[in-house]
Amino acid sequence: MRSDANPVYILSSARVPFAKSGTSYADVTRKDLLVASLNALVEKAKLQGKLLGDVALGAVMNSSSDWNLAREAALSTGLHPETPAYNVQRACGTGLEALWQIALKAHAGAIDLGIAGGVDTNSDLPIEVSDKMQKILLRLNGAKTLGQKLKALAGLSPSAFKPKAASVTEPRTLLSMGQHTELMVKEWGISREEQDAFALKSHQNGAKAYAEGFYQDLVAPFHGLAKDGTLRGDTSLEKLAKLKPAFDPKAGSLTAGNSSPLTDGSAVVLVGNQKGADQVGLKPLAKIVDVQAAAVDFVHGAGLLMAPTKAVAALLTRNRLTPADFDYFEIHEAFAGQVLCNLKALESEKYCKEVLGLPGALPPLDRSKINGVGSSIALGHPFAATGARIAGTLAKRLASGGQKRGLISICTAGGMGIAAILESA
Repeated sequence: MRSDANPVYILSSARVPFAKSGTSYADVTRKDLLVASLNALVEKAKLQGKLLGDVALGAVMNSSSDWNLAREAALSTGLHPETPAYNVQRACGTGLEALWQIALKAHAGAIDLGIAGGVDTNSDLPIEVSDKMQKILLRLNGAKTLGQKLKALAGLSPSAFKPKAASVTEPRTLLSMGQHTELMVKEWGISREEQDAFALKSHQNGAKAYAEGFYQDLVAPFHGLAKDGTLRGDTSLEKLAKLKPAFDPKAGSLTAGNSSPLTDGSAVVLVGNQKGADQVGLKPLAKIVDVQAAAVDFVHGAGLLMAPTKAVAALLTRNRLTPADFDYFEIHEAFAGQVLCNLKALESEKYCKEVLGLPGALPPLDRSKINGVGSSIALGHPFAATGARIAGTLAKRLASGGQKRGLISICTAGGMGIAAILESA
């Protein structure tokens, strides 16, 4: 997409308000949440009956019963029923990964228009039976005679009835993302006060953006909500300071206040080349310039959520840019401490040389350009929806006037990160 031939753009976006898990969307399925954002985009971009080239949608906490979630969701919208769709998953970077795939197809001319996005809800978690119960049920399903069925049931015990709940714990370390981030902030010397101040700014910027009407055409009311239910415009450093550590009770600095909450929601973006934009009569909002994924070896000592530094460094090097060349930084806030560790690493001579292979430290990112309309701590973080939420937000900011450039950075489970460069169209 770095080629000037057949550039690709974000043409529109839509999402539902995000809600703290177990609250407003407690009885809403993941498919219903995804369909709500898709239909909001169909209405906003006037896509009723339109046959799109492809649709890429994802969910991190998906269920085997929703094995064809993207296609089923697309079939439940106003899009032409022959519009294809498929599932995508790259942990918290799923929405941006989906956008990248659709953009590459449009850039190649394989399609002209497509939709990318994602959904997640901890209120509709897939609950699995125990391994023991699974084997019993499989044997029971294959039993032909009464004797075989009784033999299959002979292994039943109280322990077999204990279900397995979905978890975001890292299988290789058995630590949660919050516990990993506690290790990172200790390594990089990030204080509780710094984290709380960063979190406060996210809420303040988000509340200000809502008050000024920024989100009015980006967020479609759904299920009684008109804005993100996790936003706390009235919070303060004093209130945040009273919260107890969430992941390390004795020596921790991560709290519910400086971490992104468990969230339900969905978000989608419309992507297309100029031919596609002309087909639906839309003016491009932002040009998709480049995307990069990266990973770190967190099992052998690297910080779990440090991979965005590698993705960002690769993008800047390939595009011959520095932080000073950007007007906006849209950084996913898994935890305030995670963002601050990444920023400190990019400003470290030793880290940039030894880990990123750069000639020296990067110039500091202008903090006033970071998450100017709020991000995940304030707005919420439905895992697979975050990339589409950020891309839609940045596209609107870039379309506000003048030639501008924005950088997206998202950390993900599994020690991965994904970053993107967008420019004014």
